[in-house]
Amino acid sequence: MTQFVGQVDEKAEFPRESSSAISDSESSLLPMNSNSSTLPSPQFPVRQNHFSVLIKGNKTQIVVMSYEDHFQVIATQIGTMGTILYARKEEGVSMNPTFSVSVVFGKRDEPMLEACARQLIEKISLSGSSKPLVLSLGLKDHSTETLKGIISAVIHKGLW
Repeated sequence: MTQFVGQVDEKAEFPRESSSAISDSESSLLPMNSNSSTLPSPQFPVRQNHFSVLIKGNKTQIVVMSYEDHFQVIATQIGTMGTILYARKEEGVSMNPTFSVSVVFGKRDEPMLEACARQLIEKISLSGSSKPLVLSLGLKDHSTETLKGIISAVIHKGLW
């Protein structure tokens, strides 16, 4: 049995059900094709792996998520998302794959963060996946040792 705290206004009016429960402004947010049987359904809940590691004396929280169209990795020592990077494998005609890494938000003057994203997308690509990577790094220090520890932990516990 649910108990409510406070007073209930019995005269309050609530919206009535009607044949058109969606306003005109909300209808523009709906997909044009309402036949959902032809669309692939996304996997829910999102597969994830959450763990902590100790890197150079700093507790590092890491979450690895596998969405239908990309991977997301969050590694934080400071409790925030920090710098967000986007990495992907470039499709081309050459035999050697090329990788693209860009900073979406945060510190653009930290080449070691980009190197970390590049190493991770290369490892993901070698595993056979072509999904891009969204990487969030909220770190106390951006040393090579710290980034190598994150790469090692993520590769060991990855979902690809």
